[in-house]
Amino acid sequence: MASPRLETFCCPNRDAATQLVLDFQPQVYGSLCLGSGLVSLLLTIVQLLPKTKHGYRRHGRSMLPKPSSSRILFLVIVCDLLGCLGILIRSSVWISSPGFISNMSLMNTSDIWPSSFCVGSAMWIQLFYSASFWWLFCYAIDAYLVVRRSAGISTIVLYHMMTWGLALMLCVEGVAMLYYPSVSNCENGLEHAIPHYVTTYAPLLIVMFANPILFRRTVAAVASLLKGRQGIYTENERRLGTEIQLRFFKIMLVFMICWTANIINETLLFYLEMQPDIKTDQLKNVRNAALITWFIMGILNPMQGFLFTLAFYGWTGWNVDFNFRQKETAWERVSTSSLTEAAHNGTNGSFLDYPGYIQNQNKTEIGNSQQTDEALSILSEGMKIQITERTIIWKTLCPEHSG
Repeated sequence: MASPRLETFCCPNRDAATQLVLDFQPQVYGSLCLGSGLVSLLLTIVQLLPKTKHGYRRHGRSMLPKPSSSRILFLVIVCDLLGCLGILIRSSVWISSPGFISNMSLMNTSDIWPSSFCVGSAMWIQLFYSASFWWLFCYAIDAYLVVRRSAGISTIVLYHMMTWGLALMLCVEGVAMLYYPSVSNCENGLEHAIPHYVTTYAPLLIVMFANPILFRRTVAAVASLLKGRQGIYTENERRLGTEIQLRFFKIMLVFMICWTANIINETLLFYLEMQPDIKTDQLKNVRNAALITWFIMGILNPMQGFLFTLAFYGWTGWNVDFNFRQKETAWERVSTSSLTEAAHNGTNGSFLDYPGYIQNQNKTEIGNSQQTDEALSILSEGMKIQITERTIIWKTLCPEHSG
């Protein structure tokens, strides 16, 4: 799992609360992390591979430009995979070499490899999961800006700078404060560790509290935008708005499931750290709750990547296409001239009449999620032509599978 306690574990003079969770069934805990990480890694790869039928890759790429939201959500999954890989490596070493790990508890030792591995693996996990959080925040910002004004592929460079810059800066700063003056002799007390916990949980809390607000405003803006041109709100528009709202809800549901236990566990451990003796009978329930949430974290944190693929794409199936062939679909036969003509001829009826027709033609082949993605892309092309006073480039709010 991903917790700032992992970096604290690298200090031989670690606090009593950290020692409590690390000493409780370490082999069982490592096995749970390893098993959860392997399941998540394998299923996520299966989800992303091209499929022979009923999958996103079967339908190939459309001629519409790939929206920035698709790239952002794919990068979220990539960061989760790399973080999960770090958990797998660390758990494997913990299980297979308990003597190697026990050397981290020795002060003034000449063997630097145990501490180096501990620090390196912990920073690797923190960096990529923090980057995943920042990418989720960028996704919420991008979705809102795309509807409200103008955003798209060009802004992806800014998102890269923001995500990797903040993740790297906070990771290095927090670890430097924690390991002062050295890894083998960290300072005692909570004061030196608090900056590290703040830099670790800041992006998590931002996503937890800011993303729902941005998503809610985006959904409201979508409804207003769909009704704005003709003052009507047909069944197609209503269904499209519901699909977008459901997608945002699933994203936040997965995030809350995977990371709420971390907030609860850290609160309990901080409470234990402030007690003069954490082994008293009065604190038994608190200790048990901290240990339970510690094990829940070990199971749910590595599963985030796979659960996000379900939230983004749905289950794509087991029918992997190893030939990696691009297959022609009706979407690829939609030309730019057709889009332009549909946009100019769309004075009567709904914004979605044209893509709605294509959706009906492909109803048996394309899932609801992909129908929404392509409809939104076509809608953005029509709006780009029709709205002259205030140009709104509405790229896809829901992801399409990376092709």
